[in-house]
Amino acid sequence: MARTDKCYVSLVVVAAGRGTRMNMGINKQYINVGGTPILARTLNVFDALNCIDEIVLVVHCDDIMYCREKIIGKNNYRKIKSVVTGGETRQDSVFNGLKEVSQNSDIVLIHDGARPFVDEDSIVRCIEAAKQYGVATVAVPVKDTIKSADNEGFVNSTLDRSVLWSIQTPQAFRYNIIMDSHKQARRDGFIGTDDTVLAERLGNKTKLVMGTYRNIKITTKEDLIFAESIANSFDNC
Repeated sequence: MARTDKCYVSLVVVAAGRGTRMNMGINKQYINVGGTPILARTLNVFDALNCIDEIVLVVHCDDIMYCREKIIGKNNYRKIKSVVTGGETRQDSVFNGLKEVSQNSDIVLIHDGARPFVDEDSIVRCIEAAKQYGVATVAVPVKDTIKSADNEGFVNSTLDRSVLWSIQTPQAFRYNIIMDSHKQARRDGFIGTDDTVLAERLGNKTKLVMGTYRNIKITTKEDLIFAESIANSFDNC
């Protein structure tokens, strides 16, 4: 996709988790899906996009050498600026990545390394929404009925499914918004469930961008079964 402006876009790929729920003796980012490591699939998508100018990759401290050798060393990536060590939490890991982003960046994307099936259209529309609104995230409407419950496991209420969305990544921000949001969260000792909530607590509104249900986050062994099916459909297109 050709560039339509001179907006500088940075990407932080968060791949610093240990994937303990997999119980497979290897970080989930490096498990093969359709013959290709999950993290490599993710990087392949973004590295090929003209709208992405630089990539900062955040990995676990124990995986730095492995990642450089098995993922970066075996692929001709053009846009990886640096590989940095993650922190104790995902939020810490994102902040470590943000510190390596170019200060000339206009838009910063944050994406989970374990979401290898994000599509180009969702990425581009998320960037465009962040340019206009300041904060944006890819998301899909929930398909299940959602209920809230009390501490004893009894239903309090059934939520209106028509206004509920399942949040994915990438999430996109104007550079100053995401940096200010993370710095303020650190000062306040606030830990959010994603990066948009950090911006929202400072008064920013998040624009939802329609994604796809294939943009799954691979977390469990059951996810790998679904991922293999998606990979086959992608690779055979």
